[in-house]
Formats: sequence, structure tokens, C-alpha cells
Amino acid sequence: MRRKSLSLGWGIRREGRNFWTRNAVKGVSVRKEKRKRDGRNEWRHWNSTKSKISASLLRTKKDPRDLLPEVGQTCLYLGASVGGTVSHIHDCVCGSGNHHRGKIFAVDISPRMMRDLVQLCDKRPGIFPILADARNVSELSPFIQKKVDWLHQDLSIADQAKTFIKVSEAFLKRDGVALLSLKGASERNSEGDMKNRFQNAKTIIEDSRLKIIEIIDLKGLEQQHILFNCKFR
Repeated sequence: MRRKSLSLGWGIRREGRNFWTRNAVKGVSVRKEKRKRDGRNEWRHWNSTKSKISASLLRTKKDPRDLLPEVGQTCLYLGASVGGTVSHIHDCVCGSGNHHRGKIFAVDISPRMMRDLVQLCDKRPGIFPILADARNVSELSPFIQKKVDWLHQDLSIADQAKTFIKVSEAFLKRDGVALLSLKGASERNSEGDMKNRFQNAKTIIEDSRLKIIEIIDLKGLEQQHILFNCKFR
């Protein structure tokens, strides 16, 4: 029996506990994910154990659409790695050949990751790879000259919350969506257990121009991670 499909916006749908994005590059998987055809369209499985955004879509208690960028928007992704999650965002924001004219600035500090990311970008117009240290706004500003609509930070660094605030203030539009995938083990500057580290990050964010909409626990999908869903005021 075929599972009922629920659209979460252009190019993304949910079937049970699984999410699928409409493949912008037919016949190609990015991380060996499953693909399936539906008429003329091909869909890629967005694995919730390999993507913090997908995990958050599954775990949120609010409308999952609020976590996603809209078609044609401009996005900033910090900690893009080889581009697995970025590719799914591209499916939804840009589409095949970037016919929606979206933009995704994909930032990573690792030259090794960047080589793979550049290869991904060659097949997916609309993604702009940036080799830079996301903690330094000055390294990003030459490439990002207009404010973005949507931001996701996924960095294994100390002071994740402070970096999140700094980058949001520099590049995010008012009322823009800001998502922080926070890894408790990386918050080495915070004392105490994971709960205390998460609470410390929450306090830092609350004292900024970011309004916390929801804090999503990713336990069971991403260990020692929570996701802060915020709006920039």
C-alpha cells in the first residue's frame, strides 16, 4: 500500500517518517541515497540520520515548513561539508538548472571538503562554494553582498552561539530564518553537562536580536545535538 504523500512546499514531500526532495539532477545521487520516479519527476530520499535539517523536520512540534527556505530565496549554509544537505536545499530552492533563480552560499573551511563541494556545484547551478572560516565575517563579506533570507549553521567549534549571532547580524534579513545545529560536545568553553551547555547557548541567543521560535531535540537521530529555530528581529 502506497504511503500518503504530504507536500511541504515546492520540491519536498513527506511520506510517513521519510522526506523526499525532487531531484534537480535526474539519475544522480549525492550520498548514495535512494531515488524513485513519479511520472516525469525523480525524488531523492532525505535521510534524517544524516542531515540535521531533515532530522529537525521529523522532530519539530511546529509546522515543518517554517524550517525550510522558500523557492527562489537566498540561503547561507555554514559548515557545508561535501554538500549532502545543501543538495536537498538546492532541490527545493533552485530546482533543475536553477530555473527558480535561488542562491545558496555554501561555506566550509576544509580544502578537502571544498573539492567535493565544487564538483557538486558544477552540476547544480545556484550553489556558490566559499572556502572560508565562518567565524570571520570579513572572509565571507566579499562574496555575500546582499542580505540572505535563510541561514543554517552547522559548525563543530567552540562558541557556536556567539558565531551564530555574529553571522546572523551581518548577513540575515529582518524576519529571516536562522537555524543553529548546536553540538554540545563542541561547546568546550561552557562548563557542566550537556544540559548546561545547551542552556548557556540559549541564554546567549536570548540576549541577541534573534528570537527563539523552537528548540528541537535531535536525540536518537543526531547525538548531543539540538537545533535552535530562530527569527532575526
